[in-house]
Amino acid sequence: MTDLEAHVGKPGRDKLVKKVREKIDELGITYIFFQFISVTGRVVGKGIPADHWERTCEKGFQLVYGATANLFVDRHGNYIGYGPEAKELVGIPDPETFVQLPWDKKVARVFVTCFRNREERENPGTHLTSDCRGNLRIHAEEFKKKHGYQLRVGTEPEMMWLTKNEDGTPTGKGFSKPYCYHIDQFESLRPVFMKVMEYARAMGFDMIQGDHEDAPGQLELNWMYDDVLRNADRLSTYRQICAQVAREFNLIACFMTKPFMGVSASGCHTNMSLWTGGKDVINKLHHKSLPAMDEVFTYVEGGTNTFMPDTKDVQLPGKVGLKAIGGVMKHLGALTAIGSSTVNSYRRLWDTGFWAPVYADWGYQNRTCGLRVSAPGRFEYRSVDSMHNPYLMGSGLLKCFEDGITNNIDPGKPESRSMYEAQAAGKKVKKLPLSLGEALDRLANDEVIKSAMPDEMYKIFHWYKNDEWEKFLGATTQWDLDTYLDCLP
Repeated sequence: MTDLEAHVGKPGRDKLVKKVREKIDELGITYIFFQFISVTGRVVGKGIPADHWERTCEKGFQLVYGATANLFVDRHGNYIGYGPEAKELVGIPDPETFVQLPWDKKVARVFVTCFRNREERENPGTHLTSDCRGNLRIHAEEFKKKHGYQLRVGTEPEMMWLTKNEDGTPTGKGFSKPYCYHIDQFESLRPVFMKVMEYARAMGFDMIQGDHEDAPGQLELNWMYDDVLRNADRLSTYRQICAQVAREFNLIACFMTKPFMGVSASGCHTNMSLWTGGKDVINKLHHKSLPAMDEVFTYVEGGTNTFMPDTKDVQLPGKVGLKAIGGVMKHLGALTAIGSSTVNSYRRLWDTGFWAPVYADWGYQNRTCGLRVSAPGRFEYRSVDSMHNPYLMGSGLLKCFEDGITNNIDPGKPESRSMYEAQAAGKKVKKLPLSLGEALDRLANDEVIKSAMPDEMYKIFHWYKNDEWEKFLGATTQWDLDTYLDCLP
């Protein structure tokens, strides 16, 4: 039996497929987006009339392999990852992810898992390793089977709402003023974020808090932490929601890391912990009839958090947490290629004075470190920005944890001082990679993080990102003109 056949025939899936049909009929759905995630975190896929739900669940749909790399070409004109001669992937819907789109209630969305074509001469019907979402599911299941732990994640997605010119181009300005935590500036964007929250709640989000950050038009809206895969799905969905709200308010929903110099960039701090036990509970969020499958409105609750302190020192994680931190610390350089995955990401690290993490150290509530224990029972990876792919990040963290736990890696002593003070006192501290090229080099030499992107996934990621770096190095920018145009004679 191939991976594809096993996925289609998974026990209980046929009942889920029938339940989706009931939802389709109940909600009046006529069209469905079948979507997966590309190497850069883009949402890609196909739209299919709801009449063909059952057939698509059994047979899937076909799409070129290169869709996993956005069907982009490199600077030499070659398609990244897969050429036009490659076969087509097969996308098989995951019915538990079915949800109605609140902005057009005749349309629904479902995530899919991607497989190699049934007719391939090599490995027909096997899991497509360039499917980052499918990889994360596999890695999370393997990790739990081996160690007994579930990774739970909460993300803090900062992004900016920018204004447009009449022709649709950006004005270069954020909608509000760069005043951090100011309720008045938060209020100025109230119609926007209330619409985001309305759509998010309708799509299964348990929204818990939000604020105005310290860049123009910059907001952060948070939802309850959950299993790593479900949280990644919600982050991808959140980006889609913001894009839709931007269309409705004639704004730009900007997830670019650093569109403005001299103000803070958009990070996406990732909080994590490892748990045993717990159970999935439907959070109905005041809905009498869910516009989705139960799984979409489900969060895991209870269990034992292995990161909680197990000594009198409440600032130190338990033994499992310390080993996990040790694994992340060991691989922080390579992990930066995933968390800070664009050329623009490093503007965040170079624009000093805005709390961006540049030091490969850890501490309790210490924001000058790349990794901090943000509260008893969880730690926060800070060198992640709003452009990252959460599925790749989830897999990378799991591989770090596995290395740390298996090899009993000691993270060293936590740093309580400001890293600037520590260095002035003589402490030798490693910096994170400060360019995409350097981060890619660190990744190329780290087999643990590369294993988070098996086979074709790493090939595509490296090809795509190395080409992005080379294009940047070969580009003449406004900075070049401003600096060198009149330098001679």
